[in-house]
Amino acid sequence: MKKMNKFRKYSMIPMLAAAVLLTGCEKEEEEVPEEEHDHEVFTDVKLIFTNTQDSSDVVEALAQDPDYEGIEDLKVLDAINLKKNTAYTLTFEILNVHEDEHDDHEDDHDDHDNHEGEEHEDDHDDHDDHDDHDDHDDHAEDIGAEIAEEDDEHQFFFAFSNDAFADPAGDGNIDNASDAINYNDADDNGNPVGLSTSWETSSSSLSNGEFRVMLQHQPGVKTASSGANDGDSDFDLTFVLNIE
Repeated sequence: MKKMNKFRKYSMIPMLAAAVLLTGCEKEEEEVPEEEHDHEVFTDVKLIFTNTQDSSDVVEALAQDPDYEGIEDLKVLDAINLKKNTAYTLTFEILNVHEDEHDDHEDDHDDHDNHEGEEHEDDHDDHDDHDDHDDHDDHAEDIGAEIAEEDDEHQFFFAFSNDAFADPAGDGNIDNASDAINYNDADDNGNPVGLSTSWETSSSSLSNGEFRVMLQHQPGVKTASSGANDGDSDFDLTFVLNIE
């Protein structure tokens, strides 16, 4: 009888081990964290100020990622140079230019230049990285279109030198979401987006001022009162602002 009990006791060991292993696997499955949102990749962010009275008067300022999808951040390349007492509409061109696509297109362009003759080589050499990105916009993802599709999860916020603009007055809504910004667009919930905004410069000159723009990604948290500290920043850029 004792031998039988001892056999039964040992025969339970594999079953207990299997149960422990199964329980451990279930816990591991339960503890796997949810996948985080894959943020859009930005290599080019261009601010476009268009004079509302003269559509040929356009001021552009570019921020660009020098290593594309590498570890470096976007770098501001241009100042924003606006006129006094002038109304502008601000829009954006936001792109993801892939490095391999950029290089392939550049190689094709070089081959074409070689057939054209030596007189074109100097012109090609004068192009800098700024122009290279602009020249390859056809080979880029339009991230601005994706933001428009997901406008209920995104909002632009702004900050600028105090009273640089007659409208909106003040210094922007990054520090306080309720401060005035003239949004021209809204999501399906009626909350502002910021892919298009309106601005009127003041009557005073400004030299080496600041214009800061943030794009916040706010899935599940965007409301009529959510601010620049809610959600995660897709980008946060500060440009030099001059008004003459």
